[in-house]
Amino acid sequence: MLHFTQAEFDRRLKAARFAMSTHELDAMLLFAPESHYWLTGYDTFGYCFFQCMILTSDDVYLLTRSADLRQAQITSTVQNIHIWRDAQGANPATDLRKLLGDLKLLGGRFGVETNTHGLTAFNGQRLYAALEDQELVEASHVISSLRLVKSDEELTYVRRAANLADDALDAAIEATHAGAQEGHILSKMQGAIFEGDGDYPGNEFIIGSGENALLCRYQTARRPLDATDQLTLEWAGAYRHYHAAMMRTLIVGAPTQAHLSMQDAAEEALLACEAALVPGQPMGAVFDAHARVLDARGFAHARLNACGYSLGARFSPSWMEDQMFYDGAETVMAPGMVFFLHMILMDSEAGAAVCLGRTSLITGEGSDCLSRHGTELLLN
Repeated sequence: MLHFTQAEFDRRLKAARFAMSTHELDAMLLFAPESHYWLTGYDTFGYCFFQCMILTSDDVYLLTRSADLRQAQITSTVQNIHIWRDAQGANPATDLRKLLGDLKLLGGRFGVETNTHGLTAFNGQRLYAALEDQELVEASHVISSLRLVKSDEELTYVRRAANLADDALDAAIEATHAGAQEGHILSKMQGAIFEGDGDYPGNEFIIGSGENALLCRYQTARRPLDATDQLTLEWAGAYRHYHAAMMRTLIVGAPTQAHLSMQDAAEEALLACEAALVPGQPMGAVFDAHARVLDARGFAHARLNACGYSLGARFSPSWMEDQMFYDGAETVMAPGMVFFLHMILMDSEAGAAVCLGRTSLITGEGSDCLSRHGTELLLN
């Protein structure tokens, strides 16, 4: 069930241990499912419960529930799997302390991942109470920073995810027409990804028509499309948990003048942002291009304060990485990084939306768009 070669896992572990040494850490307590997957292949949604991966200078240990024992055995390289027992009043943080004691690690300096959905505030409080006499250092950035630059093996999956995202758009275009049900469009999009051996994405697809086309979050309930309508879609192809996101607005019937003006501005902004995807430059430079174009076009009121983010292997509830394009973003772009750019224009006064987004890979000289689709306004 492993999706990478042993050499790839060895490279990642070596890089993680070097980073651990650089930060003068004796061990890391890893709670992010992305870290677990990247380091060992461990693939589960069991992170909604308490589970911790311990990375030391010479081994990897996993503390989890009995329900995930075979998940770890089958999907990961982890050999040392320890189970905390479900029971009334159970506190797995004390099991973790005991395990650290058995491994003779107590008294060391521990890096802890806290900026993750894999460690709730409730469990975090239990963790810090159980280890209150230990030196715990915030280390959420250590593994996540290593995951930013993708290897050749990872990029194979990223490109496959991008192909699936394109397939989903093809399906959406074919299914969109006056009277079409939003649920039918969604089923065709997700079906195209599943039929291509893809995965559930890290979060729900976004779909909204009519006034809901101005929303950039998923909301429940469906409606049929009117004879003249607008349909906003944001989705991601997902393959082996690697994501390639896209965003488009499809117009049913004749577009309004507002749609045409917004489309021209969104296209210009997207191309300007893609041109700013330059290795060695900060992510903030891309946002500057986004704001410069859209503000000059008179859409400062309709744009967002961010225009994209890094992508990779992610787990629910979000396919977004931490690194985003916003004012002053300092992360320096480098070859092998993968980014989703979204030009989101939502004008409440005009009641119109135009959204245009796709995924690009940073190369040695600039960037490559990973989608086979163009940027034209989609009319149905």
